[in-house]
Amino acid sequence: MTISAASSSAPQPLGSLVSGEYQPGVCNIGPAEIARRRRSGHIGLIAAVVLFAVLVAIGAPPLLRLLLVIPVAVSASGYLQAYLKFCAGFGAAGIYNFGEVGTTDKVADAAAKALDRAKSMRIGLASFAIGAVVAIIAVLLPI
Repeated sequence: MTISAASSSAPQPLGSLVSGEYQPGVCNIGPAEIARRRRSGHIGLIAAVVLFAVLVAIGAPPLLRLLLVIPVAVSASGYLQAYLKFCAGFGAAGIYNFGEVGTTDKVADAAAKALDRAKSMRIGLASFAIGAVVAIIAVLLPI
């Protein structure tokens, strides 16, 4: 069985995506780091809900709801990184980690670093776009 990875033109074997091995532009974190990204997604989501509730409760002008872009983007980034098994920060820095949190290995290959940087950029842009869309919807809500 194969799965086509978005950043690769060749199909990737299913086992290679699950085995916990570094794959340039595809997978650069293991289970401990994935759990950490998921937690940041949860924290961003909670912060966004609390911020929205406070802004509505105090009767703040609807345009202030644009502030939601920050916690929603943090949440989206965390969830995307967990889902994709790819840390944007690690990709931009040229490192990866499949061990305990806090340990990293360097990516030596320049082509691999380029793939990782491109994936990191896509995650960052997608996270910001999600945050912006949610914030705009919050501004437009009639409450």
